[in-house]
Amino acid sequence: MFEGLSEKLERSFKVLKGHGHISEVNVAETLKEVRKALLDADVSYKIAKDFANDVKEKALGQKILTAVSPGQLMVKIVHDELARLMGSEKADINEKGNPALFLLAGLQGSGKTTFAAKLANYLKQKRGRQPLLVACDVYRPAAINQLQALGEQIGVEVYTEEGNKNPVKIAKNAIRHAKDKGFNAMIVDTAGRLAIDEQMMDEISSIKKALDPQETLFVVDSMTGQDAVNTAKAFNERLDYEGVVLTKLDGDTRGGAALTVKSVVKKPIKFIGIGEKIDAIDVFHPSRMADRILGMGDIVSLVEKAQEQFDVDEARKLQKKIAKNQFNFNDFLKQIKQIQKMGNVKDLMGMIPGMGKMMKDAEIDEDAFKGIEAIIYSMTPEERDNPKLLNGSRRRRIANGSGNSIQEVNSLIKQFAQTSKMMKMMSGGGMKNMMRMMKNAKSGGVPNMNR
Repeated sequence: MFEGLSEKLERSFKVLKGHGHISEVNVAETLKEVRKALLDADVSYKIAKDFANDVKEKALGQKILTAVSPGQLMVKIVHDELARLMGSEKADINEKGNPALFLLAGLQGSGKTTFAAKLANYLKQKRGRQPLLVACDVYRPAAINQLQALGEQIGVEVYTEEGNKNPVKIAKNAIRHAKDKGFNAMIVDTAGRLAIDEQMMDEISSIKKALDPQETLFVVDSMTGQDAVNTAKAFNERLDYEGVVLTKLDGDTRGGAALTVKSVVKKPIKFIGIGEKIDAIDVFHPSRMADRILGMGDIVSLVEKAQEQFDVDEARKLQKKIAKNQFNFNDFLKQIKQIQKMGNVKDLMGMIPGMGKMMKDAEIDEDAFKGIEAIIYSMTPEERDNPKLLNGSRRRRIANGSGNSIQEVNSLIKQFAQTSKMMKMMSGGGMKNMMRMMKNAKSGGVPNMNR
């Protein structure tokens, strides 16, 4: 996400490295590179120029603290300006109304139908809503079939009317159905086109007028760059929508849409799509996105994702097992499952400050844990419960059963043993050992992990 932009901005800050103060000359040189990085990211010339001027004005008015280098100060100013450009604060969706009505609009191929299901899943899982999906794309049968398949996947009903080619009537009938059946949220998927046309705009405008939804969300493919911003502007002029959804932000995008759509359309980005999985959407936080663009990671989002999977009772049980040295492969497997639920592994690593750069060229498969799971599932229940049983002959059997080499099985068992030791060290009384290790490290001693 924003890989190219992040690298170019980082290079631009190096211009100030070694300078003892910020001057008009070295700021101008840095901002020339910043402006070029923004233009390469498909930000419009006017916005890139205004952004650079705003940063320059703030930078030249700052006094350098002895503890802060000019480069660090420039990063802070650019960060704050990026966050402001993207909206400063997150914008919540309006859920008032019974049912709360959400109308989705956008071009064909923007990911609108997939986002409809993602939003339904989000409202169901994180907001405690009982949503109804409504299929109002009457021109493309595949869209209705896709929505039905996604609805079945997440356990959400999809309202359709076979033979009815009037999307306005379908939407009105769906409201009655939602009220009768006790649905308290309704998401309407509308028809898209390959390009903007009057017929489509008239149809969506008519649906909006008939429904009077709490939220009309414009869904746009962020990989289309500046075209995404132009399309957002055209739709807003007709629909006056409440917010923008940027899909495919995890793709090979230059990022210009995310940076500029708010300042051009004057409407907030409310959600971003970050993958194909049904839970791969995030509420948009401008400041956190600025962190990621500048390579600072996004620890807050990472912690939030971890907390969503955190089970207090299970954590207490696990802590007791670790303290008694009873951590086993069943527990190890549970930890893997929790990590998998958090999302794409490479994306998670990118949320850790400094890791994004390190992981840049790393190939992390979506199925990275499958080999590990195959090895663990090839163990007997007794072996998973008591790893000490895993002698040479058992390991060879597990290797054959899982389709892995004996070296891969040995590597996992070694990794498991190291994880167990580290977790034991960090739990309960083991914290004293950690403190001792830190003191040893400060004095040059290296702790012996094999004792």
